[in-house]
Amino acid sequence: MSLLSERSACAGQCRPTSSVSHGASAVGLAGLVLWLGLARHQGWSAPVYSLAAAMACAVPTILWSVVMDKVHQRPSTGLSWHSPNSGQGLWAISAVKLIGFWAIWAAIALVYCVFRWYWRGPYIFAMDVLAQAVPGLLLLSIAYVSWIDRYLVAPKDGAWHFGAYICGVPGWSGAAIADFARAWAVKAFFLAFMLSILPGSYAMVVARPWDEILASPFALATWFIALMFVFDIMFGTMGYVLTLRPLDAHIRSAEPRLAGWVAALICYPPFVLMGEGRVFDARFATFGEENWVHWLPNSLIVQAIWGAMLVLLTGIYAWSTVAFGPRFSNLTHRGIITHGPYAFSKHPAYVSKVTFWWLSAVPFWVTSGKLTDMIRNCVAMACISAVYYWRAKTEERHLSCDPIYRDYAEWIAQNGLFARLARWGRGWRKAIPIPFKA
Repeated sequence: MSLLSERSACAGQCRPTSSVSHGASAVGLAGLVLWLGLARHQGWSAPVYSLAAAMACAVPTILWSVVMDKVHQRPSTGLSWHSPNSGQGLWAISAVKLIGFWAIWAAIALVYCVFRWYWRGPYIFAMDVLAQAVPGLLLLSIAYVSWIDRYLVAPKDGAWHFGAYICGVPGWSGAAIADFARAWAVKAFFLAFMLSILPGSYAMVVARPWDEILASPFALATWFIALMFVFDIMFGTMGYVLTLRPLDAHIRSAEPRLAGWVAALICYPPFVLMGEGRVFDARFATFGEENWVHWLPNSLIVQAIWGAMLVLLTGIYAWSTVAFGPRFSNLTHRGIITHGPYAFSKHPAYVSKVTFWWLSAVPFWVTSGKLTDMIRNCVAMACISAVYYWRAKTEERHLSCDPIYRDYAEWIAQNGLFARLARWGRGWRKAIPIPFKA
């Protein structure tokens, strides 16, 4: 049976194999948990230790991916280890490619220098880390490019096309340059953001004393929520760094449409539309993200149940990032993830995040007692929900270029959590006898 006929027979019935294994995610999470435990014991809460935590997550993930999953041998890497390239022309390709890489890095550095938000608050840490990494990256890029070009089936990739354009070498493609620039724009924007929030989130988990954590159900829930966000941030940071072909984690394509970029960027600083004083401020006249605990009955059991729901939702959100292993990234296609929470929904992160916001901010409970404030908050939260629905649809449109994603989407439509609930609901209604008909 041909591959096409196999796909046709399986469409909608078989869940496509995920690009990342359970093991790659699990060992990365285990390494991170072990480091966090050691850091709490030793009092390692300084910002530099947050980078060590990211490495404790990344190293086991890399080793598992290569040794156990053998991702470097997949055809999707575009590498051929058994028939390496050679010849003087290969060195010329590598030299042009290095010029392309260094030019895009110089452009990113210029953007960092020009836009002032990168030199305020937590972004200063990100700028310091990236600035100190530059000398090492320049040296590593020479070794990496000259090595990887020996095994690339098509060594003239986007970096080469950009370098060829700069050097006046014929054969460059504008489309390849545009995709290359979009991919690096994603890395530059989101890696700086992830690095900026890394130390603060890490310190909240590592430095907070146990007596404060165990003081109340609210305090315990808050700490667990912070822990789930650390899992998310560490795997996210790892994902933006490890866009490497030998890990089969390279960027296949970056979002080509403006709508996709707008939908994503308005969820992140400095363009974010959510939050205090923003267009979609859903916490006006409330106690902010802690609004839920101020309005619940003065009962430890009720607060514990509500807090457990919030922890569960944050856990699903973090699990959605952990499932990506070394591949997490916004606005890019780096392989299709079908395991973990993605076996139940195409967008478990968005569903859990939006539900969390509704339950934590409870926008219909306002301190002012005014109906107008309640309506304003609820409309703002509805708009935030709509933004994430928009993001989901732009991502689906981008990933639909991959036939594996189309098969996965068809499978979810028939076997996902919401499809199963709908079938259960229809069966439940049929099982109830109707005493009369209108």
